[in-house]
Amino acid sequence: MAESTFVRARRPEHKQQRRDAILAAARELAIESGVRNVSLGSVAAAVGLAKSNVVRYFGTREEIYLELAIECWREWADEVTRRLGDGADVIDTLAETLADRPLFCDLLGHTSTTLEHNASVPAAAEFKRGVLGVVAALGSVVAERLELTEQEGIELVGLATVLASMLYPAANPPPVLVEVYAQNPDLAAACLPFTPTLKRGLAALAAGLPTLR
Repeated sequence: MAESTFVRARRPEHKQQRRDAILAAARELAIESGVRNVSLGSVAAAVGLAKSNVVRYFGTREEIYLELAIECWREWADEVTRRLGDGADVIDTLAETLADRPLFCDLLGHTSTTLEHNASVPAAAEFKRGVLGVVAALGSVVAERLELTEQEGIELVGLATVLASMLYPAANPPPVLVEVYAQNPDLAAACLPFTPTLKRGLAALAAGLPTLR
C-alpha cells in the first residue's frame, strides 16, 4: 500500500482507515510468521508508512497486538455463542473454536509474557476491560448451558484460553523440536495434540468446578 494513500489523514474516518490498515497488516504478518517475529518496522513497511507515523496511532508494536487480540477475543466469543445457540456441545465448541484460531492462540501465549510489558497504562486498561467484558458475557452463556454458577462459567471460559495459550506452542513446535521429535520418538510425547488435550482438560474442569462450591 503506497504511503501517499495516507497523507494528511486528518478527518476521523480517515484516521480510522489508517488504524484499520495498520491492524490488518499486523494481522497478516503475524499469520505468516508468528507474533514474536513481527517488528514495528515490518508493520510500518507493510502499510507504507514510516514508524514515526505508525506510533501516532499505536504507541508501540505491543499496543497494536493488544488491540488485535481483543478483536480476536470478540470474534471467538461471537462464534462460540453462535454455535451454542444452535445446540452444540459446550466443551467441543470451546476447544474446536480455539483450534480454528491459531492467531488467537498465538496472541494468548504472548499477552502476559510480552505484549502487556510494553504498553501504555490507557492501552493496557482498555485491553483488560475488553477481555473481562468478553469473558463475563461468554461465561454467562456457558454457565447456563452446563448448569454452573455464573462465576464458574467465567472461570471455565478463562481457563480455556489459559490452557490454549500453553498448549498451542507445545502442539506447534519450532523446526528444531520437530527434528528432535523425528529423531527421538521417545520425546515426541512432549508434542501434545491440541484439540483432544484441550477437550480433556476442559471436561475435567467443568466436572470439577461444582465440587469446589
